[in-house]
Amino acid sequence: MKKITCNLPDSLHEALMERMTADQSSCDHVVSMALSQCLGKPLHTLFQVSTSAALVEGLYQGAVQVSRLLRHGDFGLGTFISLDGEMVVLDGVCYRVASTGAVTVVEGNQLIPYAVVTRFRADFSEKRHQLNSFQELVRVCDELRESNNVFYAFRFDGTFSQVKTRVMHAVAEGTRLKSAASGQEEFLFEEQQGTLVGLWSPGFAGSFSVPGYHFHFLSKDRQRGGHVLDCKALSVTISGCSMNEMHVSLPETEEFLKADLTRDPNADLISAERNHES
Repeated sequence: MKKITCNLPDSLHEALMERMTADQSSCDHVVSMALSQCLGKPLHTLFQVSTSAALVEGLYQGAVQVSRLLRHGDFGLGTFISLDGEMVVLDGVCYRVASTGAVTVVEGNQLIPYAVVTRFRADFSEKRHQLNSFQELVRVCDELRESNNVFYAFRFDGTFSQVKTRVMHAVAEGTRLKSAASGQEEFLFEEQQGTLVGLWSPGFAGSFSVPGYHFHFLSKDRQRGGHVLDCKALSVTISGCSMNEMHVSLPETEEFLKADLTRDPNADLISAERNHES
């Protein structure tokens, strides 16, 4: 985040104060929104399809077309109907990593049950010559984050000595996430160039987003990928941005509208996300 100072005409200053009072918003928010509209530069905003609580309860029906998802973001991750594979959205293209390990480009008319994307524009960037574990990667991201109360996107580009991933199998309708996570394929890739696509969500967002860090991997040749369980990097460029705005598109399916989503999903989410050897 950058700080600026400037002089405003009295009339604009008065209008700014009135808008802050009316919207109960900070000066930073109102000015950022005004500049975004004036300069045609969208703010970092998350667009999410469905909620993590719905995933935990086994609601994997298609809700939004991929083409609509990509209108809202060029970077992110998600899953597919019946949890059939892992989604990686990178540089405006949606990829599916299948449980066989195959990577394919997803057509725009395909429906998806859950995804989170943003228009990635780096606010910060640095190079690291070595990361010895996923835990070290997390520590680096923690150092780069300025807050525990907003969302972040992280992108790691470079050479990885090792990446361990998992990919979900398709499951029967209604299978809860914790049970579904017990059936997955794991892959170990060595000496790979590629990208980690990552999102961090605050703990308070656990009812609709996956709390903490969530990374998917895609190789440079677009032949390998999956949900990251562990990794070691030889040389990477780390870039990222914070996001203060979020738009959630809720499904209109009968299953979603009638589902009981009041149960706390955090324990099941953590179980599904973790490395099963740790």
